[in-house]
Formats: sequence, structure tokens, C-alpha cells
Amino acid sequence: MSQYSLDVLRQRYVVEKRPLEASVEQILRADTRAGARAILASIDKRRFENRSEGQRLRKMLRFETSLWEGGHRVVAGVDEAGMSPLAGPVSAGAVILKPGTRIVGIDDSKKLDAAAREELAKEIKEKAESWSVAFVEVEEIDAINIYWAGIQAMQRAVRGLGLTPQHLLIDAKRLKEIDIPQQAIIKGDAKSASIAAASILAKVERDSVMRALDLRHPGYGFADHKGYPVPAHYGALARLGACAAHRRSFGPVRKALGLPPLPPWPSASERPAG
Repeated sequence: MSQYSLDVLRQRYVVEKRPLEASVEQILRADTRAGARAILASIDKRRFENRSEGQRLRKMLRFETSLWEGGHRVVAGVDEAGMSPLAGPVSAGAVILKPGTRIVGIDDSKKLDAAAREELAKEIKEKAESWSVAFVEVEEIDAINIYWAGIQAMQRAVRGLGLTPQHLLIDAKRLKEIDIPQQAIIKGDAKSASIAAASILAKVERDSVMRALDLRHPGYGFADHKGYPVPAHYGALARLGACAAHRRSFGPVRKALGLPPLPPWPSASERPAG
């Protein structure tokens, strides 16, 4: 092979990542030049990574696969985002993946950077059988507390699906007011592809809301920290006080407003259904 040929092969099989034909691979493996060795090393590395990702995705789909094989073809993953911020709504996603769906790179939204979440969110929406994102606003959070707001957001997301799920996979919680068989999975967003998909959509959609709130309430940095209790946010609270987007049931916000701590919330058994 000429040096020009190696450049073409590098472009085709390393840069463009086209599948390597067996006949071309045979020629490359017989070529002792450093350029040919480098091309093969890149291809071998990509094959290894693809196998590893395939194994990871199969593991991420083990809960769904078990249900699909048992005849439950409509399985929804459910997760929430934005439980700990001092400002903005809490969101929740619900996603029904078609049996056998493969979305490379899908993972717990907290492990992904913003650009990766945005790209994955597009693919999830394209490939999902159905998806839904729902919100519980600040006023509701302050009325019922953040735990129940998260539950409410997840219930709304499930009810917003275009299909009625046969089974729910939920990150660490149960939705008692939803009469659908369900399974709570601890750290489910790292163990279930459909829960991970729900966590990504919930995070991406909430981040979009926080960017809009940043325009409405400048100075707090909502577009950057999304309302989380980071030093810059505490500094803005001390400097500017709280705005309409802040959760007044949260201790640091109450302190910034000079309000006393709230009494304990009612227990689950004392809370009225709704």
C-alpha cells in the first residue's frame, strides 16, 4: 500500500469510523509499517470500546429485558430532577422504550455533561415509544414539601404518557397513588436504561426552565448553577435577597428573608391524599 493509501484508509476507518472489510483488514495486518499498525490499533481500540459499551447497555437493560420477556412490553422508567436546588420547579420524566432499544452512552444524568445530555435527550425522544416530562412549581413545593413534590411530579409524568404502562421502574421510590405494578430500584438511574432516560429528560427540561428564569430574575446565576446551593448562589441570596423563583420552605431561603424555621412537616400517614 502507498502512503496515500494509508491516508485514505485512516480517513475512512479511523476518522469516519466505517466498518473495516475483512479483505482490507487482512492486507493491513500483513503491512509492517508504523502507519498501518496505528490504523489497526485505533480500530482495535474502537472495537473493544464498542464491546464494552454493548455489555454495559445489556446490563442497563436487564430489568426491562426481564419484563419484556415476561410479556410486559410497555415498561416506563421514571425519575425526578431538581430536588435539592433552592429555586425553581422540580421536574420528573417518564420514558417508555421500545423492546430492544439501544441508545449508546445512556447513563445517570449526573454522570453526563450538559452537551451529552442534550444530544441523548434528542435521541431518547426520537426512539422512545412515549415520553413525558412534568413539573411541580415553587408554590406547590412550598405547600406540600419537596419530597411530596417529587412524588407529585413523577405521578404527573406517568399520567402524561401517551400509553398506559404495564409496569413502572422508578428510581428509589414508589408511587402509591398510581395503580400500576412498579419496582423501586435504588440508584436506578445508573442501573436501568429507561430510568436513566427519564432522568436525562427531566434534567434537560428543567435546565431549560432555569435558563428562562435566569432572564426573568438576573443576578442569581440560575443559567449556570440551575438553583443548586453553590457558593455563588448563597452569595447572590445574601446580596439580593430571595426572588419569586426561590423555594421559601427551604432553610437558606428563609434565612435570607429573615423568616423563622418551619415546623416539621406532617408525616406520610397524616398527609391528606391528593
